[in-house]
Amino acid sequence: MKTAIIPQVRIEPQLRADLDAVLRDGETLSEFVESTVRGAVEHRLVQRAFASRADEAWARFQRTGAGRPAEDVIADMRTSLEVRRKELQGKHRPADA
Repeated sequence: MKTAIIPQVRIEPQLRADLDAVLRDGETLSEFVESTVRGAVEHRLVQRAFASRADEAWARFQRTGAGRPAEDVIADMRTSLEVRRKELQGKHRPADA
């Protein structure tokens, strides 16, 4: 597969200085730009998928009138959040002093 080039973007000198200041050791400007663009693309794809699911759910609700009470949805979200929070707490415990 052939690669493509992202067009050059003109930026103010201060933004370029700020960019240079946040590059990690050994990281190139090209690597930073590619990583940032990949992240932005992934974020937009997730947003688009979310909006699509929301539109489908709204259309289904309008057709059928069937839905879940908000309290149930919020309870499920709180449960998921607590499970994930416990998982992360186990992974990021500070070292015993």
